[in-house]
Amino acid sequence: MGHRLKQEGVLPYHYEGTIDSGWLLLDFGDIIVHIFAPFEREYYQLDELWSKAVPVLRIQ
Repeated sequence: MGHRLKQEGVLPYHYEGTIDSGWLLLDFGDIIVHIFAPFEREYYQLDELWSKAVPVLRIQ
């Protein structure tokens, strides 16, 4: 997916983390993508933080 977005000229405004760190945040302006390994997902508990938000798409 990332390569396809790059081909289309869609680049994040900001990113944090690395694939090796277990988490990655990509900020595309209107859309923010959080990618977590299982351990980091449990540690940061973003599901709880955003529990009242309406998900647009959830991939597990």
